[in-house]
Amino acid sequence: MQFDDLGLDRRLLSLIAHRGFEQPTDIQRQAIPVVMAGKDLLASSKTGSGKTLAFLLPAMQRVLRSKPLSRRDPRVLILAPTRELAKQVYGQLRMLTSGTTHKAALVLGGENFNEQAKVFRQSPTFVVATPGRLADHLKQRNVSLSGLEMLILDEADRMLDLGFKEQLDSVNAHAEHRLRQTLMFSATLDHQQVTEIAAGMLKSPKRVAVGEAERLHSDIEQHFVLCDHLDHKQALLEHLMKANVHKQVMIFTATRADTERLAERFTQAGYKAIALSGELNQASRSRIMNEFERGFHEVLVTTDVASRGLDLLNVSLVINFDMPKHAEEYVHRVGRTGRAGHQGLSYSLVGPKDWRSFKNIEGFLQQKLEFTAIEGLEGKFKGFKEKKVPNKKSPGPAKRQKTPVKKQPKAPKKRDKSFYNNVPVGDVPLAKKKTKPES
Repeated sequence: MQFDDLGLDRRLLSLIAHRGFEQPTDIQRQAIPVVMAGKDLLASSKTGSGKTLAFLLPAMQRVLRSKPLSRRDPRVLILAPTRELAKQVYGQLRMLTSGTTHKAALVLGGENFNEQAKVFRQSPTFVVATPGRLADHLKQRNVSLSGLEMLILDEADRMLDLGFKEQLDSVNAHAEHRLRQTLMFSATLDHQQVTEIAAGMLKSPKRVAVGEAERLHSDIEQHFVLCDHLDHKQALLEHLMKANVHKQVMIFTATRADTERLAERFTQAGYKAIALSGELNQASRSRIMNEFERGFHEVLVTTDVASRGLDLLNVSLVINFDMPKHAEEYVHRVGRTGRAGHQGLSYSLVGPKDWRSFKNIEGFLQQKLEFTAIEGLEGKFKGFKEKKVPNKKSPGPAKRQKTPVKKQPKAPKKRDKSFYNNVPVGDVPLAKKKTKPES
């Protein structure tokens, strides 16, 4: 199937062809016709599957081909869990709106609230926002959603995990009318809260599930390496950087301190490296990601703040210096490479402190993961043996205990009551008569 077969507007087809997209991905092929038919959609797909265009293309189609319900209110609202993902969606949206009269606004937490209020007064057609900041603007009545035509929730499971259910309910209440179409994308459809909120926000939705969220792309080659301690990890990290040909590298750590320390270490070694963590302010984070995306830096050392939503085509190597706490984050981290048909490579360093996380990932991926040995850097740590729980035999039916028989008191012995020389001797034992010694 080609994009031409989906019935998209010729202006959209021209933009798609200009970007080099020829055939729709699985999620695009299944989702776009459903959305263009006006149906609500509940969809899941693995990371890097092209789901962003799966909802942006039909949203643009609706805007280009139909009249607005309101000339003042936004027509399409896209909510994303993090600022990084919202920026990535906004970047692709700007590509589609270029050359049209339709404006797009990006509304993020941590940025100037009053400036965002001014943007709403310009009546943008599209709004891409994080749920917390949008809820704040709704409280201040800076924006109205009465004329909203399409509500899109990207990575709804992540938004719920981050505690945005109250904000999502608020958005739903402000845009509650029968003409609204709602699209919900989630990494998994088995998420209990996703199921609950979908029941309240979507009307008879079509369900689309492409692939399995816990599976990685077949074009990502993954390796796991056992290591003993921090110094061993750093030696392995430096070896992997030198041994593998790469364009750009992302290194994931557990703490901000490690991002800064490793970035400085690689800078001293001659690499163009930079650190990114969630504790930086929004302006710094935006600048760092923009510079990395444009190729100004070769190595990005980061926490999980950059594990989702970033479409970085030049990242050919991902290294987990520390294993993630949550198993699903492993898929998102490694999914930063091997995108858009490119080959990807990942290495995960597993030390004693990472063992439990490794076993959780193994269970999440539902496969037995093998370890790769690096010649000359083999470690002594071989993993922890799982404790075998003894199989306790189930007790059989309880044996019937015999009721103890009470002992009857013994009958008193009958004594001889006979008389001897008119003396009763029955009660007195007979004494043996002493013999007198002969004189």
